[in-house]
Amino acid sequence: MKNIPLLFENDECFILNKPAGLPVQGGERVTASLDRLLAAERSPRPLLVHRLDKETSGLILVAKNREAAARFSALFTPGRTARGITKLYLARCAGRPNPPSGIIREELSGKRGLQKAETFYRLLEHNGRFSLLELELGTGRTHQIRRHLSCLGNPILGDDKYGNFALNKELRKTLGLKRLLLHSARLIIPASFLGYPLDVIAPLPDYFQVFTL
Repeated sequence: MKNIPLLFENDECFILNKPAGLPVQGGERVTASLDRLLAAERSPRPLLVHRLDKETSGLILVAKNREAAARFSALFTPGRTARGITKLYLARCAGRPNPPSGIIREELSGKRGLQKAETFYRLLEHNGRFSLLELELGTGRTHQIRRHLSCLGNPILGDDKYGNFALNKELRKTLGLKRLLLHSARLIIPASFLGYPLDVIAPLPDYFQVFTL
């Protein structure tokens, strides 16, 4: 846990800045994961209330007990609701989206067939070749942001599953690209939930800075 910054803590929860490459949950072939690290270092065992992909860095909230986990889980339901938690992502992607802001509504395949999916995006920076986008989930499908930006024609740099493989190879050679450039950057929890407003920001990892626009 020494390499996982603690950004906030109270009696009910704490918020960590998860590094890329660390799975949130253990599995058959997973030797190290966030939930196992937490179980080994905290008692009683903390409870995860939402997920991040292994290769996605950034903010993850962990509850300290079952009651808190139930309350936070309800707020983490994807969608823009006045009572819910706002979770914003940053991604560096290829090209420039057109229009520069909007909603991606593209059905995505899942275990139950095609499912409705919605992602809000906003262009923050563009340098002629790459863009920095702010994104928010309207639904919670597997790899939704990665898949939607690929559908839009602006895949995330370093995405080895849905990305531009030739571009990734070029950037790996020229700029040392080794990671998916997707980061869970900001959590906003309304005052009605904690009794005070909470706005937590996780700085971009150093490897994002190679692609500073």
